[in-house]
Amino acid sequence: MLLLNLGTPDGTSYWPMRRYLKEFLSDERVIEEPKWKWWPILNLVILTVRPSRKGRDYATIWNNEKDEGPLKTISRSQAEALGARLADHPQVIVDWAMRYASPSTESRIRALQERGCERILLVPLYPQYAAATTATACDQAFRALMKMRWQPAVRVAPAYHDDPTYIESLARSTTASLAKLDFEPERIIATFHGMPQRYFEAGDPYHCHCMKTSRLLRDKLGIAPERWLTTFQSRFGNDPWLQPYTDMTVERLAKEGTKRLALVAPGFSADCLETLEELDGENRHIFEANGGERFAYLPALNDSPEGIDVIEAIVRRELMGWV
Repeated sequence: MLLLNLGTPDGTSYWPMRRYLKEFLSDERVIEEPKWKWWPILNLVILTVRPSRKGRDYATIWNNEKDEGPLKTISRSQAEALGARLADHPQVIVDWAMRYASPSTESRIRALQERGCERILLVPLYPQYAAATTATACDQAFRALMKMRWQPAVRVAPAYHDDPTYIESLARSTTASLAKLDFEPERIIATFHGMPQRYFEAGDPYHCHCMKTSRLLRDKLGIAPERWLTTFQSRFGNDPWLQPYTDMTVERLAKEGTKRLALVAPGFSADCLETLEELDGENRHIFEANGGERFAYLPALNDSPEGIDVIEAIVRRELMGWV
């Protein structure tokens, strides 16, 4: 079993950041632009300026003890916790990999094969399907398989945006996080990673998956519709992205008089730059700079018992007939 997530740079200095951003932003699933148009923009502009700036952002959340990004720390812990949950099936090996940077998908597929695995379940840890996340993770795995003379049998776990265990775990985690606050939020924002609007118009189901997750979570929590908003974050470039935008919504709410605000990010299976630095850092600053007083980011499921409940439920279902 191979858990797949996005990736994290190997360091926060210029060259590790540049390598990571080059691999990420060269992915045609992520940037759907003609190569002749995108190559000079990426190589002559973005990769000259962006690595240093993003490196400073990563430095604010870096796990200095392990010298790695939090996504790598959490992904490793998720795999270890899942392996312990599946102790009743000693023939099952749990591993993890990243789409970008290390440990690479190809290296872990080969490692599993070398350990005798003849069947591999790929588990992209993206609750809502998107071509730029789920599909590119699978693409990378399939590229590795294309190089193998003796391929293992492969399954891919589907997106789980409306899975009952996922919604229940989100609700329990959100309730517990809200209970720890010393204030009651006037409004709660469910924020998802954005994508260009034209990707949605081309047929990507991501927006629909996000809206359904948000609705099911709100219903499960019993929160009134007027207290709950759904927004999209992390836009990049000048094209219109899915709206409403998280940062602009946070600013608007603060200016309209909202004093107490909480953000939850159901689309992230593990906390990373987009949640720890962008949501808990940048958006906190936006809210407070425009009149807001109390702000909270509610943690992702991560390697919590609720988070592992979700992954375990998915893999036990997808392993049926194999174990």
